[in-house]
Amino acid sequence: MTDSERAVPAWQRPSEGESRLSATAAILGIVVVQVLLPSELLPSPGWLLPILELAVLLVLIIANPSRMDREEPWIRGLSLLLAGLISIASAVSALLLLQAIFTGQSDQGAGTLLGSGVLIWTTNVIAFSLWYWEFDRGGPAARATGREPVPDFIFPQMQDPELGGKDWRPEYLDYLYLAFTNAASFAPADVLPLSRWCKMMMMVQSITSLVIGGMIIARAINIIR
Repeated sequence: MTDSERAVPAWQRPSEGESRLSATAAILGIVVVQVLLPSELLPSPGWLLPILELAVLLVLIIANPSRMDREEPWIRGLSLLLAGLISIASAVSALLLLQAIFTGQSDQGAGTLLGSGVLIWTTNVIAFSLWYWEFDRGGPAARATGREPVPDFIFPQMQDPELGGKDWRPEYLDYLYLAFTNAASFAPADVLPLSRWCKMMMMVQSITSLVIGGMIIARAINIIR
């Protein structure tokens, strides 16, 4: 490695691509949550979106079995489609949960609705983590090429390589942590959003998390009483 290459941080240099294991596990976790949710809290028919999500995920795994280093428009389109399907399922479930709590007409018990609320809040976190992961510097495949030098999010390790090592690059778990802290505290813990799109998306996530969390707390108080 030349001196000029050493001067460029790892996250700006081309790489072999990020492992898809963490993101795949998160997506499969969402499918499991959708199976566990009561059918009345899922878009009808309840089996449609999980099947579509698994089908798209399978195609993406075949296209990039281990490392996400293949940058093609159709792969990019499928990745965004998958994130969109997950977001649609999460949004519809959240709306149906709010309707069930406000109207009190659900066939499910209070405890089931409370547990469903926690699961929906979790899917909301994962859905937004996928969007952050897919859009930061063009997505994981584009980040592997190192062609986008300007980040949408600044992680502490990007500002000081000594914090994460000379080979540190943001991966899916870093964006999952970002989404969780934004949902739990309505602000990122240590990650700075730079682009307007990521600021707006984080604002939407905070509002969504606030509404879902408020309904969960309200339902818990009613159960205690």
